[in-house]
Amino acid sequence: MIHVIATITVGEGQRSAFLEQFNWVVPHVRAEDGCLEYGAAIDTPTPLAVQEAIRPDTVVVVEKWASVAHLQAHLKAPHMDEYRQRVKDFVTGVSLQVLAPASP
Repeated sequence: MIHVIATITVGEGQRSAFLEQFNWVVPHVRAEDGCLEYGAAIDTPTPLAVQEAIRPDTVVVVEKWASVAHLQAHLKAPHMDEYRQRVKDFVTGVSLQVLAPASP
């Protein structure tokens, strides 16, 4: 199993429009072979002193896949091509972390 953290930066004030399109693709992705978890999260304010500043134009996608091969297939899925077209005018940056569990 692998974990994927995708941090997506969108244009100022465009997070809601981006999330509308993201929510369109979620059921398609969750139906993919090997998808264990897939969903968006946004910063929420807390009183915790160690928390970083709230990022109003950032969406973090938290994913779990059965394998890297499943993630690679996901990236080539036709609905992902359509999703990329739907969000291209909103997204200004993407970073990706692929992680493996540290313990068995």
